[in-house]
Amino acid sequence: MALHRYFQHASFLSIWTILALIGFSNPVLAANQAGSPTAAPRIVDAIDEAHLIQLAGHTHPLAVPRYDAGAVEDSFAMPHMFLQLRRGPEQEEALERSIDERQDPHSASYHQWLTAEELGTHFGPAQQDVETVSQWLSAHGLQVNLISKNGLTIDVSGTAGQVREAFHTEIHKYVVNGEQHIANVSDPSIPAALTPVVVGVVSLHNFMPKTAVMKPTKSFTFPCNGCPDGLSGVTQYDEGPSDLATIYNVTPLYKASKPITGKGQTVVVLEDTDINPADVATFRKAFGLASYSGSFAQIHPGTGCTDPGIGSAEMEAALDAEWAGAVAPDASVELASCADTTTNFGGFIAAQNLLDSTSPPPIMSLSYIGCEASEGPGGNAYINSLWQQAAGEGVSVFVAAGDGGAAGCDAFDLPSPNWSDTGIAANALASTPYDVATGGTDFLDTYEQTNAIYWSSSNNSIGKSAKSYVPEMPWNNSCASNMLFSYYGYGSGLTFCNSSLGSNFLDISAGSGAPSLVYSKPHWQTGIVGVPNDGKRDLPDVSLFASNGFWSHAVLYCMSDPDEGGAPCDYTNDTDTLLYNSAGGTSFTAPQFASIQALINQKAGGPQGNPDPIYYALAKAEFGGSSDPDVMNLAECRASRGNRISSSCIFHDVTAGNNAVPCYGTNNCYDPSPSGYGILSTSNLSLLEAYRATKGWDFATGLGSINVTNLVNNWP
Repeated sequence: MALHRYFQHASFLSIWTILALIGFSNPVLAANQAGSPTAAPRIVDAIDEAHLIQLAGHTHPLAVPRYDAGAVEDSFAMPHMFLQLRRGPEQEEALERSIDERQDPHSASYHQWLTAEELGTHFGPAQQDVETVSQWLSAHGLQVNLISKNGLTIDVSGTAGQVREAFHTEIHKYVVNGEQHIANVSDPSIPAALTPVVVGVVSLHNFMPKTAVMKPTKSFTFPCNGCPDGLSGVTQYDEGPSDLATIYNVTPLYKASKPITGKGQTVVVLEDTDINPADVATFRKAFGLASYSGSFAQIHPGTGCTDPGIGSAEMEAALDAEWAGAVAPDASVELASCADTTTNFGGFIAAQNLLDSTSPPPIMSLSYIGCEASEGPGGNAYINSLWQQAAGEGVSVFVAAGDGGAAGCDAFDLPSPNWSDTGIAANALASTPYDVATGGTDFLDTYEQTNAIYWSSSNNSIGKSAKSYVPEMPWNNSCASNMLFSYYGYGSGLTFCNSSLGSNFLDISAGSGAPSLVYSKPHWQTGIVGVPNDGKRDLPDVSLFASNGFWSHAVLYCMSDPDEGGAPCDYTNDTDTLLYNSAGGTSFTAPQFASIQALINQKAGGPQGNPDPIYYALAKAEFGGSSDPDVMNLAECRASRGNRISSSCIFHDVTAGNNAVPCYGTNNCYDPSPSGYGILSTSNLSLLEAYRATKGWDFATGLGSINVTNLVNNWP
């Protein structure tokens, strides 16, 4: 009690001196002097527990009274919570400049990547500030487990009672859609003196990121039940590795005099579950990849990482591991998994530990989604610092943009929603300026009834049936799809979604794209045809095929565990293949782009850091600037040209279709009839569709899909 009164009126360092004098010690802090020894401290006022500041935006949107099932016990364990710190504005500016220089071929620092220790020493918060915050946590009974090497994240464990005492918020149970969760009931508060350095708690809840895999939602046993009329009896042409290699022109790299196959490269997929490695072997054997030297391993890296075993995300992890090595068949693939803690996503734990290691992997892939509003300031700051650290260390990060069209929060917060009610939003895991956000397309040939032009009627020995590049449109299964409503002869998504026929397609399954509500537009995402002058980081960056079978195309994978919805990976059995061994979603495009990056790294001779600046520089050369578009290339590189597209294009510019979805309510929803469904729109007063595919970059597919050989050969 005496210590508590003194704590309110004296400097915090004095309290720590008193604790040391009575024998209290913190071996973690002694062993981990995180932060910058030269940065000026920004905690300058006495820490007064009576003068608190509430950290706004740190309560999950679903932690509301109607779901509240009461408080947890004070003894409820909350291990490995993350408290997120911030560096000073001068340091932040210096780090951003340093990362830019390391990706500038004209700089003396070009590709001279930083280590995790250098990030902390040169750009971290003041070491004294990190210690002060850590000591404050310890004084409230919370155990400081580890401080990240960049000095920005403090890993602490404690109980719900200690959380209430330190952060002045209770932890309650919430039952949402039949699932039990825990979350803080209100925004946490901390002493005002700490706010120059503390952003917030990364999370005090277990509403975890969700996988982006989309199983076929309709029965694809023909006649097709629920598919567009006219598809009954249409052959399903699914994409395997050799099909992707043909469609996106990878094959010439394999056949070059010095083959580019990913040899010597490593791709890591970040997960919170293990898989059966036999599924990877089965997939590789079935599609002709077993003859290459690529390997697969599962790892559980670093401190605070518990082997999760096999869990509910096994399907996601299996397809990630399989496709991360499918385009670069000689690359080594590592599945890095950690168990989720009570409040923390295992994939983040794995990523942080790998980035803090002496040899971070050159390429990472993540196929999970979350909402910027749900992550809150602490969570968003943590994700940004994670991928920023990756960029500084030369690590290329690819994150799935999401599967809810422009309605990113609906796809995350609700189980299989049929319409948007929360409005336009971006995937928080993908929206930073330091990762590549990968979107999704669908093939256009079924809509145009040109399947025979692009696909053989049978597969070869390694499952190949694609003949050439296939025309593309945005992946969109919803009644708001202008391809779908025009297919049925309707003039708008409004009339179609509110018709008896269109009601069968109330869905938001679509490739995601939206402006970030958190990040401003990075300098490299400017001045290119189609990029809006909105001042926002816009998603996605690039796309590949991601449909889950709606227009008779899906992606193949193998996951045989019947306990998690799998089946034997017998690709000669059409029923199993269509219903159990094929799927869609931008889940696939993140590991596919990571695999493509392995080809780039092999050709370039080393890690490349954040690929986005180069993607956009190459796109500007192809599409032209916003004020001087290259009219000829924009015409020759249109994805709808199919096999007539120019062989010199790096990007296939998707211009037909949209990723708009149906909506209900008043959040970015244009609905002239309040009793019906609207279309997601940038205005509630008129239909400004969110969003159409256009020339150049767009929110539906970003820069479009790619010609891999041209991308690799033109990489600077």
